[in-house]
Amino acid sequence: MACARAILERRRSSRVQTKIPVRIVTSGDDGQPRDAAAETLSVNRYGALIRVPFLPPMGSRIELLHGLSNEKREFRVISSRGGKEHGPFELGVEIYYPARNFWGVQFPDERHSA
Repeated sequence: MACARAILERRRSSRVQTKIPVRIVTSGDDGQPRDAAAETLSVNRYGALIRVPFLPPMGSRIELLHGLSNEKREFRVISSRGGKEHGPFELGVEIYYPARNFWGVQFPDERHSA
């Protein structure tokens, strides 16, 4: 339990479970672009957990196109789950430039004054 508490205390932004359609674009092993529909499982201001049909390498740069706003941002793959050979896979991704709220959701730890 102490480990879980430490992780929560280190988190920079709270998570929100939400399904947002996204498009993932990255380079394949052969250098050719790979492009596929995906969806978020949870998001925070600095990244997301997304379900994808293929597995980019750890540390690789990917581009996500937000399916509702059509905004694009670059992310880095920081974790992956899914022992199956052909997916789907779950990727933990971190946004490179979190200048504003890419996801368009309100996070519980944000305070808005009137």
